[in-house]
Amino acid sequence: MNLNADFSRRIVVHTDSVEWLASPMAGVHRRMLDRIGDEVARATTVVRYAPGSRFSPHTHTGGEEFVVLQGVFQDEHGDFPAGSYVRNPPTSRHTPGSEEGCVILVKLWQFDLSDRTQVRTDTNALDWVADPKRPGVWAQHLFADVRETVQMERWDAGTAVTVDLPGGGEFFVLEGTAQAETDTLGVHSWLRVPPGGRLSAVAGPLGTRLWSKTGHLQHISTLE
Repeated sequence: MNLNADFSRRIVVHTDSVEWLASPMAGVHRRMLDRIGDEVARATTVVRYAPGSRFSPHTHTGGEEFVVLQGVFQDEHGDFPAGSYVRNPPTSRHTPGSEEGCVILVKLWQFDLSDRTQVRTDTNALDWVADPKRPGVWAQHLFADVRETVQMERWDAGTAVTVDLPGGGEFFVLEGTAQAETDTLGVHSWLRVPPGGRLSAVAGPLGTRLWSKTGHLQHISTLE
């Protein structure tokens, strides 16, 4: 399957309007945002676990990162409430599930295969730091290396945000709204800007909180 697989194009998906599709595991459904491959794939997906559902134990050969959007995600490493950010590097193994149910934004097969950095962060416990170059923008640092920068961002109401993105970027709205060129982004809208593009947006009247990942789209590879 190829879905939104042309990374030279700007893409907007209003995720809450996308149909839920059943996964191979009972009680686990998915909304696919981009995908190269079939069941094993380079993919960006919103995944919903019904209460009591879980996947079989498995190894993430290409790595996995996710943000918990609702509920509590669980595996043998702990309980991860909404607001948690987790990076499981290549070769990591776990048995994911949720007793109460949860929804996560998850990205697969998008790591440097030599990366072994594990991250487990509850953003609810992090302070917001003012961005010195962008008035009205606040950030929580989650991860950075030579390939990418990952953070939570909070934009004050009405803040205009313009960022050049030589390595491209992805933005997933968690709270509030924003106007990005001709697109109105609401909760769970996903914007992907290609390498060499620019983010140009204005926060809505109640502000905007979003997950941001930049720099990584210049390192696109497939599973082949």
